[in-house]
Amino acid sequence: MEISEKKAMLLMCLCALLWSIGGLFIKLLPWHPAAICGARSGISAVIIYIYMRSKGYRLVLGAPLVWLSGLGLMGTMLLFVSANKLTTSANAIVLQSTSPLYIMVISALFLRARYSRRELVMVGIVMAGIALFFFDQLTPGGLLGNLLALLSGMTMATMFVTSSRLPDDQSSMSALVLGHCGAGLVGLPFLLLTPVELTPLTISSILVLGVFQLGIPYILYALAVRRCSPLSCSLLGMIEPLLNPVWVLLVLGEKPGFFALIGGIIVLGTVTLWSVANARQAA
Repeated sequence: MEISEKKAMLLMCLCALLWSIGGLFIKLLPWHPAAICGARSGISAVIIYIYMRSKGYRLVLGAPLVWLSGLGLMGTMLLFVSANKLTTSANAIVLQSTSPLYIMVISALFLRARYSRRELVMVGIVMAGIALFFFDQLTPGGLLGNLLALLSGMTMATMFVTSSRLPDDQSSMSALVLGHCGAGLVGLPFLLLTPVELTPLTISSILVLGVFQLGIPYILYALAVRRCSPLSCSLLGMIEPLLNPVWVLLVLGEKPGFFALIGGIIVLGTVTLWSVANARQAA
């Protein structure tokens, strides 16, 4: 499919907008985090596979990058849902948004990328912003939630870097199906062995998560990611952490702590300015 870089950026924006509703619907579901992750990823895998069949794509199972990208996605799904249940949605999504930091580390270690003093200063500022999240009075669960959110940033960076190097849309879609199937299999025992309340609210919430928050957005992501750089995708993905806490605040009234709010402004502001500067320099 021929898609220009400009159109790919628009697809990534729409993807991030749909991603942003995740925190709200995860909070609305009174299920175990792994059960939520398994159910929504299972639905998403079906949606993506139906799209693949409509395009005549086959599953690519023999490419290491496809599996690595799928593992990055699976880790991101499991870690983010768990973090979202243990800490505030704002903390979970902002700490996950440190993925550009991990992209730098992965690129330096495996792709021999070099970074300037300015970029290293940016890393220091972001790390200081992250530290502020741990100044709020956290319960042990909240602390664990923050740590899981940071780990989800690492797995998301792995997904961005590996999926951007896949050769075609067929490979990109295959990685998504593998990742969501993996998350679905991990969550299946929890769906069977933990209480899963079935009401109109829970059923509609899991369908929204599976179809509109994961299935359709990840098709858009797969189309966009090979036509935008990993950092460009990461920058456009900042729409998600900006809107995610807003939906939770408007519907559930959940507010981030003072230090987390300041830390979030520092992290998102620094990463955004750095990404914009990189894009201008590349142009």
